[in-house]
Amino acid sequence: MSVRMSRRHLTGLVAAGITAVLLTGCGGSPTASKSTENSAPTAAEKVYAEIAGLTGQQRRDKLVELAEKEGKLDLYTSMTADVADVVSSAFTDEFGVDVNVYRAGSETVLQRILQEQGANYRGNDVVETNATELFALNKERFLAEYKGARRDLVPDAGKFEGWTATRFNLFAPSWNTKLVPAGQQPKTWEDLADPRWDGKLSMELADYDWYLTLYGYWRSQGKSDQEIDKLFADMAQGAKIAKGHTVQGELLSAGQFSVVASNYSYIVERAKKKGAPVDYLPFVQPVIARPNGVGLMKTAQHPAAAMLFTDWLLEDGQKLLADEGLTPAIVEGADPLKDVKIIPVDVKTLLEQGAEWTKKYEKLVATGEKVEN
Repeated sequence: MSVRMSRRHLTGLVAAGITAVLLTGCGGSPTASKSTENSAPTAAEKVYAEIAGLTGQQRRDKLVELAEKEGKLDLYTSMTADVADVVSSAFTDEFGVDVNVYRAGSETVLQRILQEQGANYRGNDVVETNATELFALNKERFLAEYKGARRDLVPDAGKFEGWTATRFNLFAPSWNTKLVPAGQQPKTWEDLADPRWDGKLSMELADYDWYLTLYGYWRSQGKSDQEIDKLFADMAQGAKIAKGHTVQGELLSAGQFSVVASNYSYIVERAKKKGAPVDYLPFVQPVIARPNGVGLMKTAQHPAAAMLFTDWLLEDGQKLLADEGLTPAIVEGADPLKDVKIIPVDVKTLLEQGAEWTKKYEKLVATGEKVEN
C-alpha cells in the first residue's frame, strides 16, 4: 500500500467510516464483510474483554500488573510534540511503562497505520488523533471496543464505535494583538468577510469540516446559499492559505497576517502563554468543536498498557490536557465554557456529502495565496 493518499481518497474513506459509525445501531456496518464481523477475537481483544468486566481499583491493579509485564507502549498520535512529550512522560512516571511515541499530522498517522496494517505489521497499540481519521480506522475494523466508567462520563458527542473522545479542538478566529488594536478584532464570523481583512486574513488549507459546519449554521439562521457563498468568497479574497494549524499559529505570532479564520484555540492559548502577541478571547460564537479521541488497536502487542493508557488519559490525563491549554472531553467541576455556545462538527453532512464539501472548500481556498513557514 502506498504511504501517500490524496485528500479526496482520504475523504471518501473517512465518509465511509462515519457511515459505519452512524449505522451501528441498525445492525452494524454495511461495509464490513461477514468474515470480518464473525472473525475470532484477537489476543488483544481477549485482554480488553477480560479487563472490561472489572471496575475501580481492581481494574487499575490488574492493568498495572499486566502492563508492567508488557513493559512498553507504542502510541501513534497527532498531538503537538510538546503535549505528546508531557503526556507520555507523565504516564511513564506514574506506571513505569516506557512509551514509544510516533507523532505526526493526523493524515500521516492514518496513512502509516493503513500501510502497516496492509503489511500485517503491528506497529502501534493505541492511537490518539482526529475524529475523521479515527472514523476511517474504525471503518477498516482496526479499532477494538473499549468499555469503562470513564468512557461513560464522556458526552454523547464524544462517544463513537471504536473510539472515545479525549479532547475537543475548538475552531475560533484569532488575531495578532500588535496588528489588531483592542476592540477591533472580529466579533462575529461574518466579520471575517469584511474588506478590511483583505490580504490580512489566513485560512487553513484543509478546514473543510469547519467550513461545512459554519455553512450549515448560517443556513439554520436564515441565510441563503448565495449569501453564504458570498461571505466565504469575501473571506478567501486575498487570504493567506496555510497548511497546518501549528504553522498557521506560528505565522500569526510572527505577524505574517493579522487574523486567522479558524485556528484551534489551544494552539493560540499556548502561544499566548509563551508571550506571543496573539489572542482569541472573547470567543467568536458559536464555537465549532471537533472531537479528537483514542482508539485501542485490535492488533496491539501491549494491550494492557494500551487499555491502562486509555483509562488514565480519560482520568488523570484530562487534567493534564487542561493544564496544557486543551479542552478535555470530561469536565469535572466548574465548566470554563459554560457560557459559550458550542456546536459540534456536522458529522451528518460530512457523512453524506463529504467529497462534495471538500471539493467546494478546495475551490474556495484556491483563490487565496498559499504561504509556507
